[in-house]
Amino acid sequence: MEQPGVREPAPEALQLVQDLVNTVDLEAGAEELRTPAELTRWVRGRGLVGRGLDEDALRDVLALREALREVCLAHTGTEVPPATRERLAGLLERGPLLLEVDAEGAARIRPQPGLTGAAELVAHTAAAVARATVDGTWPRLKACASDTCRWVYYDRSPAGRSRWCTMAICGSRAKMRTYRKNKGAATG
Repeated sequence: MEQPGVREPAPEALQLVQDLVNTVDLEAGAEELRTPAELTRWVRGRGLVGRGLDEDALRDVLALREALREVCLAHTGTEVPPATRERLAGLLERGPLLLEVDAEGAARIRPQPGLTGAAELVAHTAAAVARATVDGTWPRLKACASDTCRWVYYDRSPAGRSRWCTMAICGSRAKMRTYRKNKGAATG
């Protein structure tokens, strides 16, 4: 998926989350997941089975997407609203994960086999977040601080304090608004 500015996509473990949240372009109003058929194509395009994706599943996936956007926004310094945390917890309960240990003792988290509908995507998303939490990359998946954008990007800056998807667009707009506000206050 094309990223704003010159940003590289998130590491592989987080690409599913980044791609899901960015299925809607808030600024342009472009939505990729309008119907169960579009959701099915999108899910299968990521190598998942994609069975049972009906209207209810679409509603749940869109709720998951927006809850994840709020969590990614929290990575820029805000808080996840309690209602969002509750909604996300309810969705995550339906996507169970398993911990597998192989013959060498290595452990990995994976979705429970046989999941269908939204539960399949929820479980794969949860597994991606768990892997990214372990490897320390999860807090760097952020939503642009611009209210009109909220595009999810991966912050590769050394300090990890990026707030906008691209400084050239959203960052410049924010700085210009602040400048105009401060200039107006100084002359008023």
